[in-house]
Amino acid sequence: MSAPDMFADFLSDVRYRLRAIFHRAAVERELDHEMRYHLERQTEKNTRQGLDAGEAARRARIEFGGVDRFKEDARDVRGVRMLETVIRDLRYAARGLRAHPGFTLAVVATLALGIGANTAMFGVVDRLMFRPPAYLRDPGSVNRINLSYSFRGEPYTNSSIEYKRYLDLTQSAGTLTNTAAFYSDKMAIGSGERAREMRVAAVSATYFAFFDAKPVLGRFFDSTEDVRPTGSAVVVIGYTLWKTRFGSRTDAVGQQLQIGSINATIVGVAPDGFVGADLAEPVVAFIPITAYGAANFPDYADNYHWGWMNMLVRRKPGVTIDAATADLTHAYLRSWDAEQALETHPSPSAQARPHAIVSPIQSLRGPGGGRDAPIVFWICGVAAIVLLIACANVANLLLGRAFRRRREIAVRLALGVTRTRLIAQLLTESLLLALLAGAAGIIIGELGQVVLRKLFLPKAAAVGVLNDPRTILFASFVVLVAGLLTGIAPALQSGRSDLTSSLKLGVREGGQQRSRTRSVLLLVQGALSVFLLVGAGLFVRSLHNVASIHLGYDVAPLLYVDVNMRGQHLSKDEERLLRSRLATEASAIPGVERVSLVLTVPLWQSRSESFSTPGIDSAERLGHFNLQMGSVDYFRTMGTRIVQGRGFDSTDRLESPRVAVVSEGMASKLWPGQIALGKCLKFGSDTMPCSTVIGVAENIKANDVVGDDRLQYYRSIEQSAPSDAAVFIRAHGDARPLAETARKQLQALMPGSSYVTVTPMRDIVDPALSSWRMGATMFLLFGILALVLAAIGLYSVIAYNVAQRTQELGLRIALGAHARDVLRMILGEGLRFGLTGIVIGALIALGAGHWVQPMLYGESAHDPLVYVAVAAVLAIVAVAASAIPALRAMRLDPSIALRTE
Repeated sequence: MSAPDMFADFLSDVRYRLRAIFHRAAVERELDHEMRYHLERQTEKNTRQGLDAGEAARRARIEFGGVDRFKEDARDVRGVRMLETVIRDLRYAARGLRAHPGFTLAVVATLALGIGANTAMFGVVDRLMFRPPAYLRDPGSVNRINLSYSFRGEPYTNSSIEYKRYLDLTQSAGTLTNTAAFYSDKMAIGSGERAREMRVAAVSATYFAFFDAKPVLGRFFDSTEDVRPTGSAVVVIGYTLWKTRFGSRTDAVGQQLQIGSINATIVGVAPDGFVGADLAEPVVAFIPITAYGAANFPDYADNYHWGWMNMLVRRKPGVTIDAATADLTHAYLRSWDAEQALETHPSPSAQARPHAIVSPIQSLRGPGGGRDAPIVFWICGVAAIVLLIACANVANLLLGRAFRRRREIAVRLALGVTRTRLIAQLLTESLLLALLAGAAGIIIGELGQVVLRKLFLPKAAAVGVLNDPRTILFASFVVLVAGLLTGIAPALQSGRSDLTSSLKLGVREGGQQRSRTRSVLLLVQGALSVFLLVGAGLFVRSLHNVASIHLGYDVAPLLYVDVNMRGQHLSKDEERLLRSRLATEASAIPGVERVSLVLTVPLWQSRSESFSTPGIDSAERLGHFNLQMGSVDYFRTMGTRIVQGRGFDSTDRLESPRVAVVSEGMASKLWPGQIALGKCLKFGSDTMPCSTVIGVAENIKANDVVGDDRLQYYRSIEQSAPSDAAVFIRAHGDARPLAETARKQLQALMPGSSYVTVTPMRDIVDPALSSWRMGATMFLLFGILALVLAAIGLYSVIAYNVAQRTQELGLRIALGAHARDVLRMILGEGLRFGLTGIVIGALIALGAGHWVQPMLYGESAHDPLVYVAVAAVLAIVAVAASAIPALRAMRLDPSIALRTE
């Protein structure tokens, strides 16, 4: 048979099967007509052989072998019998659920919360940790490179590398087909009033080869435009920027666009959705990394001191990650030796043990993931636990419904329905409920992602659930799992029901077994709720501990003013004068208390400078010392206390003797047991004059809110006269409302296209607390949700048990039991459930404490106060959930209760 004939037969078969499904009545009529036709022909044949009409018809039916059997065989030939069975089961389930809308709504709402929570979490976590960047070609062969080494016995891992190191690794590694350098930074795009700060990627020309993206206009820049040291002033703009800034005009290519200090020519427009390798913070334009380096890092191409860019590699086919790691480590060793040959005090590779780490392209999965990565994984687990609680709750409701339907089920079994068929029908019902819940859950997930993105991806482009196939596929999987988890127990229980006792209306045998199953499910809910609430309590206390850390400077009243010259060329004296004028102007703004010039910003920037002190062979071998410079009012502006001596004042001028202030930690490190005041520090070299220590300041957190950043020293900005100082403003209260006013007033002093940005110190500190805030927020939200679901589950079980014991309770009351005895009995039952769940959940939480502890700060994973508080909350919830059925039982009329079957 030819291929066209085979394809035609296939289409005909498909059409027939579809017709058998959607036009079943017509197909059945045709089948009846065909069966009658064959019977009539056989009857005619028998008549011609001499039989009378009645006998001929009888013989025809016997020879034919049964019309119904042939019909069933014909239906089987259609190949849609199973699908028809499923459709019938779905219709039957839909009728049953429509008859009980309250029950259906409760089940759908419960499951929707669990499905929605998991769908929303997956949409965010997938982008952070699993989803490859758009257009990335062969993602499995692409990796980021991290470099690690030891310094004074402590391991350090950097995701940022030097450009020269990048060249060394590219030239030496033999297991790679391609390498690329990239870095993103917020830069002003445009000029004049239309200038806006946006994220721009500085990339090597080889970067675009990692992707299958094709420009919608023009081209990507090539290796002739990415030549060190200066590169070319060209830019590839993103699709969104092309639409918003250029109105999607085809003449955008060739136009000039100022990117930072670079007046670049647009050579191409990237396709829609192409934002580079970092999904967490997409970029809007791409410039040559050599052009960016030349504009921002002096001598970037010739030294190993500017570690600022990231590196992508593509492994050769068949090369494993381990092989690439070994190859890159050898390349790093050669590069390390080349660097040390240029150093005055080299660090031998045998001592530093430099090695490369080949990581996934998603930075959160690599060694640079920091505290966020384990918390993200835990929160995924927490979302799954909420789904389990929701499934246990729904399974409990379905068990109760199955028991109420026991007589209906028994009748169907008596009429010949097999137990396998019955179980399949009940599972279909649970899957239908899960499907309805999935539709509602996707809507909840869409709304939930708005909240989660603010916690996890505050700077990423919005991607909803409804337009994301990966998230929809995951939600479908969750719906299937939820349907099976909720339906298996009720289906199996119904399939094992005793036919004789169930047919006797009013007899309650079997209820005890079902009640035990429901009790186990209830204990699962309670235990998991305790686990989540304990986690919430630990993270909330940990967040409080972190937020209570004294940083050594104030946060709320401070504004940081950064100066961006954007290519405006001023002499160093002119730049110093401009920054001095900014400080003077800022001090005149209403609401400003103090102003100071500074060199670095805590938690954002750090600098160091070589120094020596008499009596110590090498002070720098004692630790890493951070440098800060400040003007006269620096310590009072920042709120940093001087614990000995004094801070800088108006006498510390350029022509005055050099002075310095050190932190308490630095004083105790350099001069243990001695008074630091009056000590000598020589900055730069031993031939420099002494800078006398005039004060000791409290320790500050310079690089990490929980790290040990105690080694800090301060120099007078008037005596050092740097040309790149910034400004700190101290407001009388919260500084945030003052930010825009300060920006507008200071911008008036800026020459040409240069500009200032004003950032509240709160916006600098808050991201450092993000991991604890994420943990506390998500554990608390999911813990409350789990508690509500557990309370609903407890109520349903207690109410069910009260209904089952109506006659017993009526008899007790008739025999003289007081209402308070009934109340005590039922509340006691609910409390027993609650206490058992508390014990089991506490044991689970204690067992998991080993893994949770590294994510906490100043808080033990076994904090008894948290466990007691959670136990008290769940006990109160247990009593409250039991109170309604208990009050209903107290009001039972014995005469009515005793007549109840």
